[in-house]
Amino acid sequence: MRAEPGETRGARDPAARLLQLLSLLQRPRDWTGAELAERLGVTARTIRRDIDHLRELGYPVQATQGNVGGYRLSAGTAMPPLLLDDDEAVAIAIGLRAAAVAAVSGIEDTSLRALAKLEQVLPSRLRRRVSHLAKAATFLPQPVQGPEAELLAALAAACVAHEKVRSSYAPSRGASSRRLAEPKQLVAAGRRWYLVAYDLDRADWRTFRVDRIDALHRTGARVPERELPGGQDAAAYVADALAAGPGNCRAELIIHAPIERAAEGVPASLGVLEQLDAHRCRLRTAVDSPEYLAFRIASLRLDYTLVGPPEIAPHLRRIAQRALAAVQGQTPDDG
Repeated sequence: MRAEPGETRGARDPAARLLQLLSLLQRPRDWTGAELAERLGVTARTIRRDIDHLRELGYPVQATQGNVGGYRLSAGTAMPPLLLDDDEAVAIAIGLRAAAVAAVSGIEDTSLRALAKLEQVLPSRLRRRVSHLAKAATFLPQPVQGPEAELLAALAAACVAHEKVRSSYAPSRGASSRRLAEPKQLVAAGRRWYLVAYDLDRADWRTFRVDRIDALHRTGARVPERELPGGQDAAAYVADALAAGPGNCRAELIIHAPIERAAEGVPASLGVLEQLDAHRCRLRTAVDSPEYLAFRIASLRLDYTLVGPPEIAPHLRRIAQRALAAVQGQTPDDG
C-alpha cells in the first residue's frame, strides 16, 4: 500500500495504524477527523478509509455531524475483542488472579476462566510476564465467605442510578427486617463489603454489611442523590461507623507514633485515629470478633499499647507465642 502525500513513514503499516486508531476511539470522547489525522500522521482521507475498514471488521464507530462532531465507538454494543496495550493486559491478568481468591463469592471460577481466555490471546512476550506472575506470586484466601458477585453488581447499579431498593437485612443482633433504602456507595473494608445508604424507614444514614443483605429488589424509583453528613465521603463514613460500633468487638489502642505516621500504617478500614500529643495517637476500632481484631492489631507495623477490652489480650498473646515458637523451631502451646 502506497502512502499518501503528507503521511509519515510510520503510518505506512496499515495494521499498526488501525490498532492505534482503535485505541484512540476507545477513549470516552469524540475525535474529529483532523485530530485523528494529526495523531496518526496521515491525511483526513486515510482516516475516513480506516474508519470504514473498522466498521467492516465489526467495530461500531459512530460519526456525529456539526462543529463539535467527530468519531467514537458506540457504547452498549456487542464488541469484538478489546484492544489492550501491554500494561493494560498485564494489569487485567493480575486483577483476575486476585479475584480468584477475593472476598466476593461466585467469581472464583469465572475469574479463572476469563484469565485462561485472556492468556490464550496474549502475545508470547506478555504471556511470559503473566506466567512469571503465576509462578512467583500467591494470594492468601479470604477467611470468610463474601457477598455474591450478582448482589454486589445489583447494588452498584442501584447506587449509580440513585434508585431505591428493598431488601431483608439480618443485623448482628435481633431479627431480620425489611428495609427500604437509597444506596449511596459500596465500600470494601478489609474482608468485608459495606453499603452506605439512607434508610428511609429510620430516616437516617446507615452502614449495611452486604453479606447480611438478602432478597434484594430494585424498585425502579429514582431519587435525587443525597450527600452524606458533613460532606464526608463513603469510605470515611464507614471507617467512623466501624470505630463507633455497634461492632461485636470494640477496642482502643494507643499508637506510639505521630498521627501523620500512624495514618500511613493504619488502614482506614481498621478504625479512626485521634491525636493525643506530638508523639502518640489513639485508635478506636470495632470488628466482628476478638480473634480477627487481634489478627488485625498484630499486623500493625507500629508500637502500640492495648487499652482494652481485656478479652483481646489472650488472642494477641497466642499470636505472639506462635510467632516466637515458629522462629525457635518449637511447637506452640495452644492452651
